Amino acid sequence: MRIPLSKPVTTQDMIEAAIHALQNEKLVFGESVFKFEEAFAKYIGVKYAVSTNSGTSALILAFHAIHTTKKDSVISPSATFISTISSAMLLGAKPVFAEITLEDYTIDSNHVAELIRKEQTIKAIVPVHLYGYPADMDHIMELAEEKNIYIIEDAAQAHGAKYKGKKVGGIGHIGIFSFYSIKNMTVGGDGGMLVTNDEEIANIAKKLRDCGRKGKYSYDMLGYVFRLNTVNAAIGLVQLKYLDQWNERRRAIAALYDQLLSDLDEVITPPKSSPIKEPVYHLYVIRLKNEIVRNTLGAWLESQGIQTLVHYPIPLHLQPVMKKLYGFKEGMLPKTELWAKTVLSIPMFPELKNDQVRYISEKIHVFFDKKVYEDKEWIRKGEEWLQKLV
Repeated sequence: MRIPLSKPVTTQDMIEAAIHALQNEKLVFGESVFKFEEAFAKYIGVKYAVSTNSGTSALILAFHAIHTTKKDSVISPSATFISTISSAMLLGAKPVFAEITLEDYTIDSNHVAELIRKEQTIKAIVPVHLYGYPADMDHIMELAEEKNIYIIEDAAQAHGAKYKGKKVGGIGHIGIFSFYSIKNMTVGGDGGMLVTNDEEIANIAKKLRDCGRKGKYSYDMLGYVFRLNTVNAAIGLVQLKYLDQWNERRRAIAALYDQLLSDLDEVITPPKSSPIKEPVYHLYVIRLKNEIVRNTLGAWLESQGIQTLVHYPIPLHLQPVMKKLYGFKEGMLPKTELWAKTVLSIPMFPELKNDQVRYISEKIHVFFDKKVYEDKEWIRKGEEWLQKLV
C-alpha cells in the first residue's frame, strides 16, 4: 500500500470549468476572477476579497496596504512558513517572534502581550491558524485594539475554520489565504486571496496586484503583477462549493485517527474541536517524545509505504537568513524549538479511506510494539530521513 501525505481533488466539473474559461473568457481578469472573489468574500463573511497569484503575494499586499516600512516591527510566530514574516521583511520591517502554546501550536497571546510592552514599533501581529486550527483571537484582538496595531490573519491553512462561529480570516483587519495545490481548496496551481472589511485596504491591494494601475494606462503607485489567472479562478469557484464537504471529511478522518491512536501514550494527537474553535485539519500532526522517536517513526512509516513530513523542521528564528540578519540563537523560543523537533505530519486528505487510516494507525502501533526507535540502524535511517527534509 502506498499512501501519499496529501492529494488534491480534481473533478469533472472543475475540468469543464477550466475548459469553459479557456474558450470563453479573457485569460487575465476574466469573469471568473470577479465571481470567485465575490463568492469567497461571501463565504468568509467579509465585504471584500482580492485574488492574487499566491498566498505570499496576498501577504505582501497586506503589509503594503497598512503602509509597513523599515521603521516598523511585526509580531509573528516562528512556528510557520517563512512567507508569514518574510513578506513584511521585504518592506523593511523587523521580525519579532512570539512563542507558541504546546496545546494547539498557535501563537501564545500572553507572550504577544509581553512583546508589545517591550517593543514600541509594532505595526502588526500575524496570528497563524496553523494546520487549520484557530488561534486565540479574542485576546489578540484586545491587545491590538489597545495599541492601534493591525491584525493580519494568516489563514493559509485554515479555509473554513471557525472561531466562536466566525470563519477565520474575517476576524482581524486583513486575512490571507493560499490556494497552493495541497491546501484544503486549490485553484489547480498557485493562488491566494486577501480578505478585509476595509474598503481602502481592498482598493490598495487591487491596484498593487496589477502594476499600481489606476486606469488602463495610468498608474498612481508602484505595484506588482500578482494577478490570479482566469482559469485558476474558474477552478477555485468550483472547489469552493466542495470546501465544507471536504472539511467535514477531514474532521471525520481526524476523529478516526484520534480513536485509533488514543491508547498510545507515546503519541500526542492534534487539538480537537471545541465550542470556541472548529479546526479544518489541513494537516494531521502528531507529536512524539523526542526527535529520535519522531525521525525514526518518519523513516519507519516511509518504509511501510506511508508518506510523512515535518511542518516545519527549522523554526523561522533559526533559519540561516534570520540568524545572519538578526543573530537569533537556539534557546530563544524553547516551546517552538521543541515543537519543531517532535511533530510529524501523517496522511490527511478528503479522499483518504478509512481502511488507509487504520493501516497507518496499525503501523504506528507496530513501531512502538517493536520499539523500533531503540534500534541503532533505524535511528540512523531516521537521521537520514530528516536530512532529506532540511
